[in-house]
Amino acid sequence: MKFHTAVLHAGKSEMEKYGSTLPPVYQSSAFEQRNAEGLAKIFENKAPGYCYTRVGNPTVTAFEARITKLEEGVASVAFSSGMAAITHAFLNILQSGDEIVTSASLYGGTIDLFRDLEAFGIHTVFVETNNWEAFEQAINEHTKLIFAETIGNPGLDVTDIGHLAEMAHKRGLPLIVDNTTATSYLIRPLKLGADIVVNSSSKYINGNSSAISGILTDSGHFKWTKENYPVLGDYIKYGPMAYISRMRATIYRNFGACLSPQNAFLNLIGLETLGLRMERQCKNAMELASWMQSSYPEMSVNYPGLESSLWHETAQKQLENGYGAIFTIRTGSRENAFTLINHLKLALKVSNIGDTKTLVIHPSSTISLHSTQKQKEEAGVYDDLIRVSVGIEDIEDLIEDFRQAIEIMKKR
Repeated sequence: MKFHTAVLHAGKSEMEKYGSTLPPVYQSSAFEQRNAEGLAKIFENKAPGYCYTRVGNPTVTAFEARITKLEEGVASVAFSSGMAAITHAFLNILQSGDEIVTSASLYGGTIDLFRDLEAFGIHTVFVETNNWEAFEQAINEHTKLIFAETIGNPGLDVTDIGHLAEMAHKRGLPLIVDNTTATSYLIRPLKLGADIVVNSSSKYINGNSSAISGILTDSGHFKWTKENYPVLGDYIKYGPMAYISRMRATIYRNFGACLSPQNAFLNLIGLETLGLRMERQCKNAMELASWMQSSYPEMSVNYPGLESSLWHETAQKQLENGYGAIFTIRTGSRENAFTLINHLKLALKVSNIGDTKTLVIHPSSTISLHSTQKQKEEAGVYDDLIRVSVGIEDIEDLIEDFRQAIEIMKKR
């Protein structure tokens, strides 16, 4: 199936046996079995089925199956949030004394997570995006994985996934990629060599800010070994399903960060229009960023679709169907940034991205608040910077909204 067909039809199951055009919401915490032996087999992972929604739920399974098809992986696991998905992606294979090497241009919440992992003896080394020499130097005998965002949030630097995957695999390391800002509509990291892809499905996958959730998908290609990843233990015997099997049987059910069936259902509804929304949002972002760059050259506009972007060439090589729906502008001062934000009439002052409506935020005082000054600069966060997540409004109305707000800012 091609993309627009797959978001509607991929991963269908017998749950829709009564003719429902959407998977039903199994709003139940527990599921009865016909006999004690059947329930025991489910707990022993010797039979398929559902016993408790913390462990598995049919509505959540339907969402996971569709994402697996879109990402072209072997299996997916859905979580209560994007941060839960990233945390589980790491802790499924790491233990005290291990290290992560990551691109430094990351969402502020992810940087905060790396700080929290230090308490568990897991250290992180931050490296400039696509600086291959720096990546090579950062890797040592304690390194257990490489991590990057497809398009940095809010730095908007574009990772060369193919090159990074090749380098990671030469060192026997898996590459985990956060694809939230791009989604599978623009790029499929697993096809380019990434081993695990993570999405905060609260964003573009859901599309309307109605549900918090996250999901990870495993390619099934990485060759795990007990020597390098002892926490996987006997799950190694499951081959391509080793990573997912260990997660399902241990930390997923034990940590309790499961996705609610209602939120899975809301994601399935949003997912059906992902391609249409992304097409419109990417087009609007390109037009709005181009207009702003030409109309107000004194302000720095950063968007991978612009030829002025340092990442334009990499974006052209890798991305399909557009350059993403986020751009940033530097206004000259924090006061200017706040004035512009406060005088926008259509754009909402919201910390989310990926909504059908245009959203704006001042990252330095919000999502990157807890980062050090060095971490902010490495992530492309400055005190005069505004991040714009472009929606599906008519472009003429968006241009007029930003025009009037910028003119007010310039007069102050």
